[in-house]
Amino acid sequence: MSVVAHIVPTLNLERSLFDAGADVVVGFDEVGRGALAGPVMVGAAALRRSQASTRTLSVMDLVPHGLADSKMLTEKRREALFTPLQQWVAAWGVGAATNHEIDQWGISHALGVAALRALAQVEEKLRQAAEGGIFVEDSAPAISGILDGPNDYISKNVSTFDSPALRIIPTMTTQIKADQTCASVAAASVLAKVTRDRLMEELGTRREYAPYGWVKNKGYGSVAHRAAIAARGPSDMHRVSWHLV
Repeated sequence: MSVVAHIVPTLNLERSLFDAGADVVVGFDEVGRGALAGPVMVGAAALRRSQASTRTLSVMDLVPHGLADSKMLTEKRREALFTPLQQWVAAWGVGAATNHEIDQWGISHALGVAALRALAQVEEKLRQAAEGGIFVEDSAPAISGILDGPNDYISKNVSTFDSPALRIIPTMTTQIKADQTCASVAAASVLAKVTRDRLMEELGTRREYAPYGWVKNKGYGSVAHRAAIAARGPSDMHRVSWHLV
């Protein structure tokens, strides 16, 4: 039986951003982009400079054991990492854009707003913690962001009407497959995936949504899910602007 080796995410890109002057690096990753129902979510996982500055330690000493892109992990493993990742990062958040917002705005703008909502959560947690001088009243940290993929949908949505107010605007870097290679982005991926899966499973237990099978398919377009839409029509949680059947 062949064994598929997981790529172990590193802190290489995060360290380069700290070397360039960042005080905080925030990794971002999305979940639910291709689903037919439910929100799209973007996770944000923040690291402080001190968490990546000990270069004499190996990546295995610095990054939680078993961390990988959420798509490469089993549900059981993602759940096992959920609490340790919350303890590892300096702050984290998961922002959402509802199915109605996706229908109104389109997926790209919805992703941008969801990411900025996640970042607003991170900034508030950092401000409250004020650890190591971060977000003290007379100064604010330089924040750099890493976004999985080639398209920076975060920067172009800053200060739009729908986005939250942010104290610090991050300088963004995009990297293809960052969810596999960058520890902060992999952490964001797992945190967002577990958060969204739990929501869709909870919704799927409700009488009005149970026929769509969200406990199993999490709102994605399985054969059974599409058949239920064809038979019953869409629910108030479906993205009706999408091709559902």
